[in-house]
Amino acid sequence: MPQPALPWDAGCRCGAVRFRITKPALMTVACHCTGCQKMTGSAFSTSIMVPADAVDIVSGKTVRGGAGEGMLHHQHCDACKSWLFTRFEPDPGFINVRATVLDDARWYAPFAETYTSEALPWAETGAIVSFERFPAPEEHGKLLADFAARV
Repeated sequence: MPQPALPWDAGCRCGAVRFRITKPALMTVACHCTGCQKMTGSAFSTSIMVPADAVDIVSGKTVRGGAGEGMLHHQHCDACKSWLFTRFEPDPGFINVRATVLDDARWYAPFAETYTSEALPWAETGAIVSFERFPAPEEHGKLLADFAARV
């Protein structure tokens, strides 16, 4: 499905944190890893990869959640604990925004799915490409190009 016109508005469940995405998706992904299952309370997480400078906090403040250490900086609303997006250390040039925090996420569909090796047997996403773990770094350029060609 085509991406809607920018900007995209998003926020947490309680409304304390609001943010805006100002650049289009680099790729859409669903992750089946057990970490994402535990963080979402569901079978997988949904992500929209956007450039690292594409997220502007409009109101509120995020706090680090998840494991709280290491290279993943999961950002949450401190009031309602909604998982909003993830930054990485070192910065790879993108942020993973949880697709369902968008005010209108109806256009979202995962292009790729990762960690199918940990997927629940009944969990299907309809993703075009699948990986047992994460794709190798040398595959990233082709994946991004293939996604861009589809939107």
